[in-house]
Amino acid sequence: MKSLIPSHDLAFITLDTLRYDTATQQAAQGRTPNLSKAATWEKRHTPASFTYAAHHAFFAGFLPTPATPRLFAAHFPGSTTTTDDTWTFDAPDVVTALSETGYHTLCIGGVGFFNKRSALGSVLPGLFAESHWQESFGVTEPDSLRHQLDQLEASTARLAAGRPLFTFLNVSALHQPNRHYLPGATEDSLESHAAALAYVDTRIERLFRLLSARGRPCFVIICADHGTAYGEDGLHGHRVGHDVVWTVPYAHFTLHPGEW
Repeated sequence: MKSLIPSHDLAFITLDTLRYDTATQQAAQGRTPNLSKAATWEKRHTPASFTYAAHHAFFAGFLPTPATPRLFAAHFPGSTTTTDDTWTFDAPDVVTALSETGYHTLCIGGVGFFNKRSALGSVLPGLFAESHWQESFGVTEPDSLRHQLDQLEASTARLAAGRPLFTFLNVSALHQPNRHYLPGATEDSLESHAAALAYVDTRIERLFRLLSARGRPCFVIICADHGTAYGEDGLHGHRVGHDVVWTVPYAHFTLHPGEW
C-alpha cells in the first residue's frame, strides 16, 4: 500500500451483510460474473458484528483478518502487524490521513449509519470531505446501487482529473429487507439474500468502469462488514456471535484505466 499512495486512486467498497458462504456459492454457480471477473473471495473474519463498529475498525486499518502485513494502519506503539510495506499514519483514521496527503475523500452511504439524519448517523460520513445519502441509497430501494452510482458519476465528474480520490461506498442492497429481489417472496431469506447479490452484480461493471475512468489506476478493497443470520441456531440478523456473522468475503485488486 505504501507504494500506491498517492499515485493510485483508492476505493473501499463494503457489501453490507454479505455472507461468505453466499458470496462463494453464487460465484461457483456463475451468478456473479462481474464480481468474479475482478475478485477471488478470501475467507476472513470481521473485527465486529455490525456496521458501526466494523467501519470504525476498518478506517483505523483493522480490515478483516487474517491479513499480514496490514495494508494501512494508524500508528500506535507496540503494533506487531505492520511492516515496511504498510502505509502507516498518525491521524486517527485513514480518511483523515488520506485527506492530509492530498486525496479528495468521498463517502456514498447506504445503511442507516451513513444517513446523516442523526448525530449517530453523521459520525462516519462526517470523516469525509464530501458525503452523500438519500432515501434512494437505502435498504428499502430495490435499485439502490444504481442511484448510488449516479451520485458517484456526478461527484467524480466535478473532481479535477489530477487529484487523487478515495471513494468509500457502502452497498445497502443485501441488507434486510431484501425479499423484493426474489419474486413472490414475503419474507427475507438466505435465498433473497443471494438474489440481492445477483442484483448487485448487474451494477458492478458500471462501478468498476467509473472507478477506472479517471485515467489513474485504482486500488480497490471490497468486502463485507459482517454477515447476517437467517435462522441458524435460532438466530436472525447480526450483532450476534455466530460464524455466519463473523465470516466474511474479502478481496483487493487494481483496476487499470480502460480495463472496464
